[in-house]
Amino acid sequence: MPRTEIIIFKDDDGSIPLIDWLRQQNEKVRMKCLARIEELRDRGYELRRPTADQLERGIYELRTRYGTVNYRILYAFCGSNVVLLSHGCIKGKRVPQKEIDKAVENLNKFKRNPGAHSADSED
Repeated sequence: MPRTEIIIFKDDDGSIPLIDWLRQQNEKVRMKCLARIEELRDRGYELRRPTADQLERGIYELRTRYGTVNYRILYAFCGSNVVLLSHGCIKGKRVPQKEIDKAVENLNKFKRNPGAHSADSED
């Protein structure tokens, strides 16, 4: 299986929500989240629970736990081996609906204009 291409979402204002969120986390959480992203890169669609899970409307979550806190990175597949990482959040019992809605909105923005909403693209 080929490696999955990872694209990080960039918002209209040039901010990168996932990077901003990761910078707010402590180093151990950041390292665990980056390890999960590497697993996604290596395994793509094959990644399952407890590492990843499908939520709704094409949105998935990368699952990380540190202490008693559940960290999630929301993402979507944009092709057979292409993933858009939307943003991160902390969840309680469930991922908040507003976070799923935000990921859907980010995915739609990316689909309309991939170049403008990819952190890897040149402005």
